[in-house]
Amino acid sequence: MKTLDQRFETLLAEEVKPGIVVVTLNRPDRYNAMTNIMFVELEQLAWGLDTEDDLRVVILTGAGRAFCSGYDLADADDLPNLGALGMLDQQERAARALSAIRSVRVPVVAAVNGAAAGGGFSLALAADIRIGSAAAKFNAAFVRIGLSAGDLGTSWLLTRLIGPAKTSEICFTGRIVGAAEAADLGLVNWVADDDAVADALGLAEQIVSNSPGGVQLSKRALQANLEVGSYAAALELENRGQALLTRSSDMPEALAAFKEKRTPVFQGN
Repeated sequence: MKTLDQRFETLLAEEVKPGIVVVTLNRPDRYNAMTNIMFVELEQLAWGLDTEDDLRVVILTGAGRAFCSGYDLADADDLPNLGALGMLDQQERAARALSAIRSVRVPVVAAVNGAAAGGGFSLALAADIRIGSAAAKFNAAFVRIGLSAGDLGTSWLLTRLIGPAKTSEICFTGRIVGAAEAADLGLVNWVADDDAVADALGLAEQIVSNSPGGVQLSKRALQANLEVGSYAAALELENRGQALLTRSSDMPEALAAFKEKRTPVFQGN
């Protein structure tokens, strides 16, 4: 993948198995805190990966002991001095990065290996699936530093994931949600026995074994139908996706493999 030839200051990206790319936030000395450079690099990497035909799954994790501790408070002193438009530009830079991660056409799995706080919590929520380590913990820390939990998609994504009442409690108190509670709430799909990245790789291999087009249009339908306002609109979108997929080579291959009692060989076209 040509995108992986780029060198980033705050990220590492590696294709660890065919079609599976692990993206690691790489500021372990700062608990992978976010900076403007990281926001720009996340956006660039996401759009670059999205052009790679062989991409099947992205796994997102953090180096060292944390997933991501949110915006680097060493850079936060200047925020109150920004004008209204300057602060809006700052917010939009960060929002573009997380939106780009969420919009990658293949599944994004967050392997949450430690603290995911503030904007790091938002980044984990932007993934399609979250797997936690025993050390995973989540904190909507915004109110603790005089900001709103209406930040980087948290108010929209968390409400849909765990419901409005629990979201309100977590956001109004700024309390920490540990790994076990996160699993009970459905905030993470499960807690790994050992290594969250290893579990994410196992999940990714299951995804890769399926039709690439089927997985990608499933993601598109699942995300789009979070935003449509009716059952009829959801059906319309689903119908179009299925009609497109029957024109691909993968569906006839799957049917032939079933009849011949063999594993299908998907081409993704």
